[in-house]
Amino acid sequence: MLKQITTLALVTSLVGCAATQAPEQPAPVDIDTFNASLSEQKSELVALINANQTAQQVVLSSLSTQLDGLSQQLEEVKRQPEKQVVQVPVECDPSPIGDKFILGAVEHVYIDEIKAGFETRIDTGAESSSLDAHNIILFERNGKQWVRFDVFTQGADKPAETFESKVERFVRIKQDGDENDRRPVIHAHLQIGNYKAETDLNLVDRSHLDYQLLLGRKFMQDIAVVDVGQTFVHGKKNPSNTVK
Repeated sequence: MLKQITTLALVTSLVGCAATQAPEQPAPVDIDTFNASLSEQKSELVALINANQTAQQVVLSSLSTQLDGLSQQLEEVKRQPEKQVVQVPVECDPSPIGDKFILGAVEHVYIDEIKAGFETRIDTGAESSSLDAHNIILFERNGKQWVRFDVFTQGADKPAETFESKVERFVRIKQDGDENDRRPVIHAHLQIGNYKAETDLNLVDRSHLDYQLLLGRKFMQDIAVVDVGQTFVHGKKNPSNTVK
């Protein structure tokens, strides 16, 4: 019995030792194999770095080429002369009346020699121009024919003013009944609005007519056209720069 117990204890002790034994260690790596693996990894890393550098060089080269092109374009723009915008005038059709001015059927006309303005009939049916004058007296001065006459410069209800002027010539105006009216003609400077002109005026009593002054075709020829649908196109005031 004692022998069996001793044998059992010995077996148990051997089993316990086997259970507590340390795990098996990996086999050591061969140094040549390790160096070969390390060299292979290094080669792969160097190849990857070189590939990245090559790609970056390609991108940088492309950007540099584009920058050079933009710099050349900028220099060309700087060398070009500055462009100026030229306004092209719009061509208009020529006026059918040319440089003539327009007169209405009635205009305010200022006579410089008389220093007065009159509402004036613009009459294309009359050939000559005439001024309402009274007490017409012919006389001679320095061997020239002159005329003295009265004009109602401020209306028929105010006293008339007397004027003298050299006679340029005489005209005969045919009247009703085949009578010829011989009238003295004076030279006068007129102003209609801003327009100034010269013309001859024959002197005659026009008290039975509506207007003291009449301008006929000779005055308008080559300088004006008449719009019979208008009156006082150039206003009704006397020139402000004329002193009476």
